[in-house]
Amino acid sequence: MPLYSFEGLTPTVHESAFIAPTATLVGDVIVEEGASVWYGAIIRADYAPVVLRRGSNVQDGAVLHGPPGLTTDVGAGATVAHNCVVHGATLGEECLIANGTIVLDGAQVGDRALVAAGSVVAAGMKIPGGMLAAGAPAVVKRPVTGSSAEFWVVANPPAYAELAQRHREGVEWVRD
Repeated sequence: MPLYSFEGLTPTVHESAFIAPTATLVGDVIVEEGASVWYGAIIRADYAPVVLRRGSNVQDGAVLHGPPGLTTDVGAGATVAHNCVVHGATLGEECLIANGTIVLDGAQVGDRALVAAGSVVAAGMKIPGGMLAAGAPAVVKRPVTGSSAEFWVVANPPAYAELAQRHREGVEWVRD
């Protein structure tokens, strides 16, 4: 797995975390217990720290970074799905940032909230816990509970924890 130190700052990865062999971590990245970083994801913490809390998952092609002085914090059990950009934002526990979403500087997404695919969460926006937000710019639509989105918020953390363990134990390099 490509881990790079930058100006004396080196990624810290818990031994139980899964880092895909093609993910890239640079600088002040902290990956806690059971978290996962998937294929092609890039986490660059040169200006400010990027923290992946326990059991969170950053999926394929996602990019996490932040401006000077603004930590990017991915809450315990949170999901940053395929091809997302999270830049200097705080994501709550078990929230789900769906495919292709952009979350900008200083935004806060609450616990167990879901931001729909392709949305743009504006800088400084606050999405309350348990709410579904969608659009560009994102707008809070309704509670997650009782909607079809609830399945994904509930199912994703344990599903990705189990899948990460399988990849950790079973992925093998195959040469052409």
